[in-house]
Parts: sequence; structure tokens; C-alpha cells
Amino acid sequence: MNGDLTNPLGTSVTQLLTDWTVEVTPGAAKKVDDFRNHLKLGTEVYIPYLPGSKFEDTIATAEKLKSEGMNPVPHLAARSIPSELWLKRNLETMKGHFGLNHVLLIAGDIDNPVGEFCDTIQILDTGLFERIEIPNIGVAGHPEGIPDIPEEQIQKALRRKNEYAKKTGSNVYITTQFVFEAEPVIDWERRIRMDGNELPIRIGIPGIATIKTLLSHARACGVGPSIKFLTKQARSVAKLMQPSSPDALILDLSRQRLNQDSLIRGVHVYPFGGLTKSAAWFSAVSNNDFTIDFGRNRMTL
Repeated sequence: MNGDLTNPLGTSVTQLLTDWTVEVTPGAAKKVDDFRNHLKLGTEVYIPYLPGSKFEDTIATAEKLKSEGMNPVPHLAARSIPSELWLKRNLETMKGHFGLNHVLLIAGDIDNPVGEFCDTIQILDTGLFERIEIPNIGVAGHPEGIPDIPEEQIQKALRRKNEYAKKTGSNVYITTQFVFEAEPVIDWERRIRMDGNELPIRIGIPGIATIKTLLSHARACGVGPSIKFLTKQARSVAKLMQPSSPDALILDLSRQRLNQDSLIRGVHVYPFGGLTKSAAWFSAVSNNDFTIDFGRNRMTL
């Protein structure tokens, strides 16, 4: 299949990858000389808040990103927030220092909350985002489920987030955990849409990395079905060490976007193999200067 920008699928690929977002940890950010050398101005860069880390590092990373022309999106992990007062002070600090307008809310990976919050609904219910005027709010999506949390409870929480968006007029959207194949996430999107979800969705996809590296991250994050998919791809030691790109995943998601009911709007990149490699690959695609391989099919953008 030879595609171009006049082809509906080619157009869908371009739209899917327009304004792709990416994330970088505070540790990795220190190794980046200048984000302008790798990302286009205004790119939304998420800053994970890892258990045991200092939130001052998140703020410092956000300030560096802003000074270099990026739009920082700090993670706020509910179970790692000690109090509403702590949350208020840090939101006000970031608003004052660099005009914070965007956050991503997650529950967090620790079992026992350090303070009064257990989930993102409780953070939203504080009303702080409306009062401090932070209009863009990402929430986590888990196409492959969450260990130890019943599906019914997950669905209820998503309904509450939809209600919050309607009530406040905030730009609430879903960013998913990373996936390696499209079918499970397409089924998940269809299922939550049928259950009433109206929030737009960014699909988490891996950047450029070896299958060995991807398997390591998948195991660490408990992404079960994706581990099975990756294992099938790694048929030899040599295959394990070859760089892998998300060509097939992008094409399948782009095909799904041709369904006008789909709420899939874009992608969020997890640069497991390093920001530089992933940024170069996605920038090439965004500049329509790349060929996507899909088995025997090729689409030149």
C-alpha cells in the first residue's frame, strides 16, 4: 500500500501524530542540553512523579522546560500528596513561576497513601484547579485494566470524571498506559464510549527502543497482554536487541480514527529508549518525511 497525504489513511496518520506529547523524568531532563534541539516549540512534555522522589525536582524540571519553549505537564500522584494544603501551595507556586496551565492526575503506585488522597476524584473534588485556573487536566486510562481494582470501580470513576468535565467546563482528557498492539485499546475505547465516556483519548505508545527494553518496562508496569505480544516478536536474541518502532500500532490506530465515533485523538510517547531517538523519529513523521513499514505494506508520508 503506497499512501500519501491525499489518502484518507495517510491523512489520519498525520492527524494522529500532530502535536504528539512525550514525557521525561527529572533525572533524564538534566541530561538534555536544550529541549529546543529535539522538540518543536510548545510541545507538551509530561514530568512523571516517581515514588520517593522530591516534588522540588518536578518543579525545577518544569521551569527548565518552560524556559526552553516547552509546555510542562507535571504528574500529580494522589497517594503521594500529603495534604490539600501541600497541593494548593505547589499549584500556586507553579502557576506563579511559569504559568502552569496543564497537569496529569494519577492515583500513584504506592499501596498506602501518605496523606488524605486515595484517588484522582478526591483531588478534583477539592476545586483547586478551578480556583487556581488550571484548565487542562489529563487523567489516566488503563486499556489492560488495573491489578486488584474491579472493572466496575474503574468505570464508576470514569463516569465521575466525565461529570466533572461537564460541570466545570475544564478540558479533561484521557492519556493511557503504554500499549504495543492496537486491538485491545480499540476494544477498550469502544467499550468505555458505549458506557458513556465522552472524554478525548491520547493513546500511550512506546518510542524507539529494543524489544528487550520494551519487555523490561512492560514487566515492571504489569502490562500483561502486551508482554505476550512482545514475546511473540522476540523470536531470537538478535531480534531482542534490534530497535523497534511503533509502525503497525500507528497504522492500526489511524485506521480506527477513520471511524468518526472514535474518541482517539492523538498519541503520548513513552521514550523508553531515550528521548533523542524517539524525538527524531516522531519529528520525521510529523514533518511528513518518513516511511512507515507494516509487514509488506509501506506508507510514505
